[in-house]
Amino acid sequence: MAPPSSWWGGEEQRGTPVVVKMDNPYSLVEIDGPGMPASDKKARGKNAKQFTWVLLLRAHRAVGCVAWMAAGFWGVLGAVNRRVRRSRDADAEPDAEASGRGRAMLRFLRAFLLLSLAVLALETVAHLKGWHFPQHLPGNLQELEEQLQHLPEHLRHLRHLPEHLRHLPENLQHLPENLRQLPEHLRVPERREIQGWLHRAYVAWLEFRVDYIAWAIQKLSTFCILLFMVQSVDRIVQCLACFWIKIRGIKPRIPASKPRRGSRKRNADVENGDAADDDADGYFPMVLVQMPMCNEKEVYETSISHVCQMDWPRERLLIQVLDDSDDEVCQMLIKAEVTKWSQRGVNIIYRHRLSRTGYKAGNLKSAMSCDYVKDYEFVAIFDADFQPNPDFLKLTVPHFKGNPELGLVQARWSFVNKDENLLTRLQNINLCFHFEVEQQVNGVYLNFFGFNGTAGVWRIKALEDSGGWMERTTVEDMDIAVRAHLNGWKFIFLNDVKVLCELPESYEAYRKQQHRWHSGPMQLFRLCLPAVFKSKIPFWKKANLVMLFFLLRKLVLPFYSFMLFCVILPLTMFVPEAELPIWVICYIPVLLSILNILPAPKSIPFIIPYLLFENTMSVTKFNAMVSGLFQLGSSYEWIVTKKAGRTSSADDILSLAEETHARRPAAKLVRGVSEGGLQEWGKLRKQEAAEWANKEDAAAALAAAPATPKKSSKANKKPNRIFKKELALAFLLLTAATRSLLSAQGLHFYFLLFQGVTFLAVGLDLIGEQVS
Repeated sequence: MAPPSSWWGGEEQRGTPVVVKMDNPYSLVEIDGPGMPASDKKARGKNAKQFTWVLLLRAHRAVGCVAWMAAGFWGVLGAVNRRVRRSRDADAEPDAEASGRGRAMLRFLRAFLLLSLAVLALETVAHLKGWHFPQHLPGNLQELEEQLQHLPEHLRHLRHLPEHLRHLPENLQHLPENLRQLPEHLRVPERREIQGWLHRAYVAWLEFRVDYIAWAIQKLSTFCILLFMVQSVDRIVQCLACFWIKIRGIKPRIPASKPRRGSRKRNADVENGDAADDDADGYFPMVLVQMPMCNEKEVYETSISHVCQMDWPRERLLIQVLDDSDDEVCQMLIKAEVTKWSQRGVNIIYRHRLSRTGYKAGNLKSAMSCDYVKDYEFVAIFDADFQPNPDFLKLTVPHFKGNPELGLVQARWSFVNKDENLLTRLQNINLCFHFEVEQQVNGVYLNFFGFNGTAGVWRIKALEDSGGWMERTTVEDMDIAVRAHLNGWKFIFLNDVKVLCELPESYEAYRKQQHRWHSGPMQLFRLCLPAVFKSKIPFWKKANLVMLFFLLRKLVLPFYSFMLFCVILPLTMFVPEAELPIWVICYIPVLLSILNILPAPKSIPFIIPYLLFENTMSVTKFNAMVSGLFQLGSSYEWIVTKKAGRTSSADDILSLAEETHARRPAAKLVRGVSEGGLQEWGKLRKQEAAEWANKEDAAAALAAAPATPKKSSKANKKPNRIFKKELALAFLLLTAATRSLLSAQGLHFYFLLFQGVTFLAVGLDLIGEQVS
C-alpha cells in the first residue's frame, strides 16, 4: 500500500479505488485510496455509516436465524419431553420382557451410559489441553525407550505409558535429533499440569485401559467376529442352495396316481395345482381343522369364514373353534359366528376352556383328547388371523398319499398388511427370507424345519407318536417338530401355497412376539438336548439339529449382534487400542442385508433401515435368549400378539388369483376356485356385513353398562409407550459417536450416529402403529 503523502516531493500518490457491492438498499460503498480529496471526506463519512447499517442488518439476520434454529430445537426437545411424560414405561409393566433379566440389563446399560459420559468428559478435556496424541509417533522408539531413563524426576512416570503415548519435554538434550521435536499440533505439558490431579487421572485411565481393558475387548471382539463369519458363511450357503433350487426347479411332488384308460399319466405337482382338481382319485381322508384363539375379536370373523369355505367334502371335514377368551363379549361373538356357519351346514363346533392352562399348547392338547378325534387322520391348524384359500386342503393333503413317513406339510405365509407402515415392511423382509430360503432349503435337503405353528397339516399319528402337544415351553410348535424329527418323521414345505395373515403393526406387539420366539428355542434346547443324543437318527442329523438349528441360528445370531454393535463398537471408541475392522461394521452386514432382501425385491429401497432396525432388535432378542437359556421367569410368559383386524382386500385376492392363474391352466383355475371360491366368498361377505350390525347390538347389550355417552378427552386417550433399554442404548451410541469425533473416525461416527438415532426412534415408539 502507498504511503499517505510524499513530503519530500511535490506529487501526491493516490491509491486504487475499491468498490464493494452489497445486497441491500444502500447499493454501493466506495472506499478511496490514500490521497482522497478533502471534498470527499463528507461523502466518505456518509458511506461509512451506510456500511455500518449493512453490517448491523446482516448481524440481525444471523441472530434471527440462530434464534429460529434454537427455538425449533427447543420445541423438539419439549415435544419429546411431553411424549415421555405422557408415556407408559414398557419396562415397568409385568409383561414377558419387563421382569428379571430385563431390569438387570437396563441397570447395566444405565451404568454403562454414565461411565461413558464420564470418560467422554475426561477425554474432551484432555483433547482440548493437547494431551491426546496420535497412535504412532515418528522416530526410533527403541532408542526412545533407552533415553527415557534420563528423564527428570517429575517425568519419570511417563516410562509406563504405552509407546504411542510417550512424549518428551523440550529440555531433554539426551535424545537424538529426530526425536527432539513433537508434531506441530501437540505440545509438551507443563510441570504444573503434570503434577495436577486431572492429568494424573488421565494418565491413570490410559494405563488402566491399555493394561486391563484393551486386550479383553480385543479378545471378545475376535471371538464375536469369528462367530459372525461362521454365521455369514451359513447364510451364504443357504442362499446358494435356494438359488440352486430355483434353477433346477426342485419342488415337492404329489405321488402320481395310476393312469386311467383313455388318459395319460400325469405328474401332480403342488406348484401346478394338479391335485386340486384331480377328484377322480377319490382321496378325501378325514380332516380335522383346529382354530385356537384368545380374545381376538378383531380377526375371528374373517378367519372362521375363510376356513368354513374350504373346498372339501363336508362329511369328511370337522372344524374346531378353540376359544380361550376370558372376555365374555368376545366369547359371545365367536359363538354367534360358529352358530351362523353351523346353520349353513358346516360341521363346526365351539369349545371353550375355563382355565387357560398351558396357553396354546394346552388348548390344542385339550382339543385332541376328544373321543371323536380318533376318527380323523389329519389335522390342519390355523391361528385366529389366518385366511386360507378354498383350495388349501386340496394342495396340501394329497402329499400324504402313498408317503407314510410324511408327518407335516407346511404352507407359506403371506401378509395382508405388509405395506401398512415401515415396521410391517421390515418384518416382511425377514419373514420372506425365512420362508423362501430357510424353510425351503431345509425342507428340500433335510426334510426337517421348525413348524411355524399354523398354516400346516399334521398326520395325527405323527403327533401321537411324538408325545402330543406339551406345555413345557412357549414354542410348542418347534417342540413338537423337533420330537417328531427325532422319531423319524419327515416334513415338506410348500413355498407356493400361501395363506394370508397379519403382521404386528405396533412395535410393542412385535417386541413381545420376538421375545417369545427367541426365549422359547433356548428353553427347548435345554430340555431336548439329552433326547437328541439318545435318539436313533443319523449322527449328521444330530449335528445339524444341535450346531446349526439351535446354537448357530438361535443362540449365536442374537449374541454376536448385540455384543458387536451395541457393546464392543461403543467400547472401541473409548478404548482406541482395541479396533473393530471396517468390514465388520459396514461391508459384511450390508452384503448379508442384500441377501436377506432378495426374496422381497420390492423392499430394496429399505435396505439401510432394515440393517439399522435389525441391530436395534438385537437387544430384545439377546435379552430373550438369555432369559430362556437360564430359565428366568419372563421366558415362560405367553402374551397374545395384538391384531388390527386387517382383512384380505380385493387387491390381495386378485394378486393370489393371478399367481394361481400363472401356475395353472385356465380351465383348472375355474374348477379349483369356483367351487369354494371367490364368487361365493364375495356373496357371503355381503351377508356378513348385514349381520354384523346385529352382533354389535348384542355385544353392546351384553356389556351391562349404562348407555352414557363417552366424552372425548385427553384422559381417555391411550398413552404411547417408551422403551428404556432402547433409549439407554440410543444415548450410549450417540455418546460413542461424539467420542469418535475426537479420533476423526469418519465411518464409525456415521454408523454410530444413525444407529443411535434409530434406537432413539424405536425407544420413543415412533416406528410402527402410532397410538394417539
